[in-house]
Amino acid sequence: MSAFTNKIDFLSIITVTKANPNGDPLNGNRPREDYNGYGEISDVCIKRKIRNRLQDMGERIFVQSDDRCDDGAKSLKDRADSVDELKKEKSKDKYAEIACKEWIDVRAFGQVFAFKADSVSVGVRGPVSVHPAVSVVPVDISSMQITKSVNSETKKKNDVEVDGKSSDTMGMKHRVEFGVYVLKGSINHQLAEKTGFSDEDAEKIKEALATLFENDASSARPDGSMEVKKLYWWKHSCPMGNYSSAKVHNSVKVFLKEGVDTPKSFDDFEIEYTPLEGIECEIIEGR
Repeated sequence: MSAFTNKIDFLSIITVTKANPNGDPLNGNRPREDYNGYGEISDVCIKRKIRNRLQDMGERIFVQSDDRCDDGAKSLKDRADSVDELKKEKSKDKYAEIACKEWIDVRAFGQVFAFKADSVSVGVRGPVSVHPAVSVVPVDISSMQITKSVNSETKKKNDVEVDGKSSDTMGMKHRVEFGVYVLKGSINHQLAEKTGFSDEDAEKIKEALATLFENDASSARPDGSMEVKKLYWWKHSCPMGNYSSAKVHNSVKVFLKEGVDTPKSFDDFEIEYTPLEGIECEIIEGR
């Protein structure tokens, strides 16, 4: 793989239609929002989706979700110990180097390797940083009461099966009626050099971001309810970057059209992009 050449910034515009993009377990799994009502998707949630897409593309992933485990490992320690070189390595620098070569998410996002009974505790800082995605305007969250129409277990009395249906279990589902979210991130050259993150890896991250919600359907996020509308991908002309990431991200403005009070579709928003001199920008339309 070739070395990572120049700094990269990216920005993605995402729509959410009647879905829960990221539930908050501390708030009854309602879609995350800040105190001003703006919707949020955590950076952890976004990285999970990027990892899943990279895994779909055939890449080796260290932090796998249980339902997507492809190597039989029951824990992160099991996965680390499955690599013989890591199991016997005592040098922190060498341990980090091996782990970065082994798994793309380690060399992209970094990872802390700290397990009980191990003498080695290793921290890796990754070059790919992702902001929480935030909605352009406050989101309208609706709630729906749901019931269970079947018995979970056979009803018995004195060890004898009896007829009768148990009381329906009540629950709630929450969703964002419609929202436009902006996701921002960057890839740092200095940290990429340390983890071995390459230009080829950057292309894979770009592909993952462009197809972020493929194979991500659930009852809270039905297929088609979340969509990447545009992905802006800036490649600087020097390793340290022509501009700060903040200036690059701020070159894209998304705002509600005049006269629209409650947005119902992406057409209710406008995008204003101001190109920056000396920096390439690839704009990828939603697929």
